[in-house]
Amino acid sequence: MHIDLPEKRYYGIGEVAKAFGVNTSLIRFWEKEFDVLQPKKNAKGNRKFTPEDIKNLKLIHHLVKERGFTLEGAKIHLKEDKHKILSNFDVIEKLQKVRAELVKIKENL
Repeated sequence: MHIDLPEKRYYGIGEVAKAFGVNTSLIRFWEKEFDVLQPKKNAKGNRKFTPEDIKNLKLIHHLVKERGFTLEGAKIHLKEDKHKILSNFDVIEKLQKVRAELVKIKENL
């Protein structure tokens, strides 16, 4: 899944949820369930996600929504083989970007 977010220091929960195509309640739920997600909260309690949080959200979304892991399975998988998962996920992400570019080129022909 290709997430199209502008380069910023912090992202609001609404724009993150819109980019992933999920409800904000799911993002809040994942925040409670997964320790790797630590968004900053301001005085009003609004969540601000860093680019590192976005990367972790992409990984969680990939495991839970695309590969069909349960939440417990995704937690265990993240704890055991995080480096292996990240390298595989990075390769998948790069290949999806290349594919998206090739599709754009094909449409322009």
